[in-house]
Amino acid sequence: QNTNLNKRTKSIYTPLELQFLEMKKQNKDAVLCVECGYKYRFFGEDAKIAAKELNISCHQDHNFMTASIPSHRLFVHVRRLVAKGYKVGVVKQMETAALKAAGENKSSLFSRKLTALYTKSTLIGEDILFQINLFSDSNVEDVTTDVPDNYLLCVCENGENLKDRKKGDIVIGIMAIQPTTGEVVFDSFRDCASRSELESRVLRLQPVEMILPSSLSDQSEKLIKSITSMRLRDDRIRIERMENLYFEYSHAFQLITGFYTKEVPGTTGPQKLSVILSLDKPVMCSLAAVIAYLREFNLEKMLYNPSNFKQLSSETEYMTVNGTTMKNLEIIQNQTDMKTKGSLLWVLDHTKTSFGRRRLKKWVTQPLMKCSEINARLDAVSEILQSESSVFGQIRNLLCKLPDIERGLCSVFHKKCSTQEFFLIVSTLSCLDSEIQALVPVIHSYVKTPLLQNALLEIPALLFPVKHYLKILNEEAAKTGDKTQLFKDLTDFPVIRKKKEEILGVISKIQLHLLDIRKQIKNPSAEYVTVSGQEFTVEVKNSHISSVPSDWVMVSSTKAVSRFHSPFIIENYRHLNQLREQLVLDCSAEWLRFLDHFSEHYHPVSKAVRHLATVDCLFSLAQVAKQGDYCRPTVQDNQREIIIKNGRHPVIDTLLGEQDQYVPNSTNLSGNGERVMIITGPNMGGKSSYIKQVALITVMAQIGSYVPAKEATVGIVDGIFTR
Repeated sequence: QNTNLNKRTKSIYTPLELQFLEMKKQNKDAVLCVECGYKYRFFGEDAKIAAKELNISCHQDHNFMTASIPSHRLFVHVRRLVAKGYKVGVVKQMETAALKAAGENKSSLFSRKLTALYTKSTLIGEDILFQINLFSDSNVEDVTTDVPDNYLLCVCENGENLKDRKKGDIVIGIMAIQPTTGEVVFDSFRDCASRSELESRVLRLQPVEMILPSSLSDQSEKLIKSITSMRLRDDRIRIERMENLYFEYSHAFQLITGFYTKEVPGTTGPQKLSVILSLDKPVMCSLAAVIAYLREFNLEKMLYNPSNFKQLSSETEYMTVNGTTMKNLEIIQNQTDMKTKGSLLWVLDHTKTSFGRRRLKKWVTQPLMKCSEINARLDAVSEILQSESSVFGQIRNLLCKLPDIERGLCSVFHKKCSTQEFFLIVSTLSCLDSEIQALVPVIHSYVKTPLLQNALLEIPALLFPVKHYLKILNEEAAKTGDKTQLFKDLTDFPVIRKKKEEILGVISKIQLHLLDIRKQIKNPSAEYVTVSGQEFTVEVKNSHISSVPSDWVMVSSTKAVSRFHSPFIIENYRHLNQLREQLVLDCSAEWLRFLDHFSEHYHPVSKAVRHLATVDCLFSLAQVAKQGDYCRPTVQDNQREIIIKNGRHPVIDTLLGEQDQYVPNSTNLSGNGERVMIITGPNMGGKSSYIKQVALITVMAQIGSYVPAKEATVGIVDGIFTR
């Protein structure tokens, strides 16, 4: 029986369709974009999806519906599909024309391979062209929507015994990873039937994608359903179900042991493995599922170094602000349309960089508990406010022009960046290094608070290795994406040098051959011409066509002239094109090796970026403090009190603007005085505004921000609960 037959239509599949079916078998859940010459095509169901989501037309072609997009617009369409929650695969042609013609399979179809997969959390790589996104447009309304975190969150449960399970008590392990910034966090916790612990972690991380076993307990399923259904279509969390097998401890244990002993480079595998094996079982099971999932995207490298994993909730470190409280106090989004405007984050966010903005979001959801840390931030903010020196202005200006270096670095680390992106990142870092280096003496004399001083003075040393990589690159080639001209000095790249010499050899042979040609057609001034991509053609007037040797091949002609290739040129020109294509392949391979070298400096450089983010956040808080009637709160370890004089609600205050409609209120609570207040009054009388105002002022004080009051004293608060 012929397997190439389409059972339904009884017609034969084309070779391309068969190739597509084969790839689809391996990636059933992905929408595939298949490169065909200068466009990308979708087939079958994928074409219908593409037509619907991208507003393009699809039509029947042979056995499949098909739709297509021009290849230079690939990144726009991939992003659109991903935003709508699809997993998108990009399938590229693996051969180039001249080499294919010279190879064994010159008559068969182009070999193609799935080169990348993308989902909401894994949008990283050349096809996505981060350049457009590297400079966030600061004129976008509600800027904060443009740098969401894109966490991939994996949840695993383990109810020890049936009795607990029936009650709904359960131990949950989570692993969250942000492939685009390289952050990995984990946690395990006991949760009761309401799943409030799980909810507050999901709200805090705001994942864009979740990996779940094929079935969870009813309570968890219910929570996840409620969280995913409140979002709009494009904000909806993408759910990836994986078979329960991946979450079983024995399978997870094998997978993880194999990963850290066999796949992780270097000899430190066993030490790394022991770090991992000290994690709780449900966390390990989540990690195993994450490794399996990220392998499809070639992003598993993020997990090589467990010493960067952070535990999410060390209760002692941060104030407890659970999910309900975050929603009710509108800490990172308002409750009306879930946007940032009207939230506490919106009031505090005057950051200039995208990585600063992500950092500030962490600060806002994790108010500090250590008095020394809070005051270190407050000291830095006060210093920026009160300093006479111009150095703060200069530093702030440095931040204004920065692209999203944190994400850029990550795409370099995964070897998924374009040359343009690499050049932009490295030249930005290199300039920063010089500019901060130049300010060092001034920083020493005028910046006094340790938090700012240490952050700024450490940056130059961390960025030092970057300059070397910039020197190697040829700027023009990097900006046009031409890898064949990328490296200035080829002494370190013998393969490329040799290939280029061969190419020049062939070209000079062809140039010498011109003397022969002039004799043959008896025209001493004949030159080669290049017409529509065909090089080295010889142009002869049609009236003189009789002088052309009979074994020459006509390439093109017009009314007046005809153009020819001699046999010698045909032979050598074909060879030249093969060498050129081989050169492109060699340069691509060297480029990846070059990125590997650069990645050895990934950790110090990202530390420098974290310092910059901290500085950006402190400037942002100083900007908030500049507003009239904000004061520096007094934060004390040993006092149990909240004393606020003429406090205002930070958000309402900002929304109302200058009309001063918000009437200030005072609060006087203390452990050995008035401990409880019961607030009563008519609807719309301002009860909840007053209650929330006290909570928000406390949160702001423990973030290290000035607060909207005449004066405020807060004894450290370890949690805020609302219902």
